[in-house]
Amino acid sequence: MVDVSDKAVSRREARARGAVRMSAAAFEAVLLGNLPKGEVVATARIAGIQAAKRTSELIPMCHPLILTLVDVVCVPDRRLPGIRIEARVRCDGKTGAEMEALTAVAVAALTVVDMAKSVDRWMTIEGVELAEKRGGKSGDLRRPASGRS
Repeated sequence: MVDVSDKAVSRREARARGAVRMSAAAFEAVLLGNLPKGEVVATARIAGIQAAKRTSELIPMCHPLILTLVDVVCVPDRRLPGIRIEARVRCDGKTGAEMEALTAVAVAALTVVDMAKSVDRWMTIEGVELAEKRGGKSGDLRRPASGRS
């Protein structure tokens, strides 16, 4: 792990996003809530929150953080069709919350896939990316509209 001993504690926040694309049949099953494993959107949200809190156990070089906010939003989107996922994570610490936000999105997406795979085995997880971060040495950054910095 990187030594952060000499860094100042500051408020840090990160927002990440991604999506799960699925068949129309799987999307309708998610909306109707009639999948064998239960209600997908709420379960994916809880999984994302839990994952953010455990990021340092999953990503070897991540520092454990005391998170002050984890918000995961999963929104069905008929245009995909699928579920759009966004996570916002905040902490007061010496290192940022980017990995926690990304982990929340990734695990929420994996949860959607696990819960709906009985209807669509070929779902895809797309566009998992850091959207913005605030605080720390590099200050406030937002992903450029082109998608790459």
